[in-house]
Amino acid sequence: MVYYAKDDPLKPKSYDSGIDVRVGVPGSGDLMLIQGPLVVDLKHWKSFILLGIENSSIEFYNSLSMSRVDLWVKANIHVRGNPNWRFIKLHTHGAYIANTKIFLGDGIKKIYSYLGREYNDGANYCLHYVTAREAYNIIKAAEAGLSGDPNQYRDYLIKPYKNTKQMS
Repeated sequence: MVYYAKDDPLKPKSYDSGIDVRVGVPGSGDLMLIQGPLVVDLKHWKSFILLGIENSSIEFYNSLSMSRVDLWVKANIHVRGNPNWRFIKLHTHGAYIANTKIFLGDGIKKIYSYLGREYNDGANYCLHYVTAREAYNIIKAAEAGLSGDPNQYRDYLIKPYKNTKQMS
């Protein structure tokens, strides 16, 4: 889900809910939030009490797998009214030494290869890796009703920071 949250100092965790970002509807709120996939993972369901939950966390204790990638894509996080641009936001809880093998090992290389093979065919899927700034810009472009290749909107509202070098 991509949404605008409104800060309410009297309500703890007021960012937990908000108004969905929609095509053709101006943003309303204090902060845009892009949630990562949060879905039930039936392959890792152990019992009624121990549900299998996919939360897009990349950690040493939550191994990477192709089935997880498929769940990220199937979560279908997008701007309401533009389902063709899906967003997959992953996260980690820090640069722990135990995570080194995850980020620098063969597992991540296999995941990137799988993403490229299964979700970058140029017909059904076109994969883009973006920064948080670029994701925000692409979402704002979708909200404004723009379409086509999302890559052209990486700098839509917020331009690259002066201390960054543009890659050719």
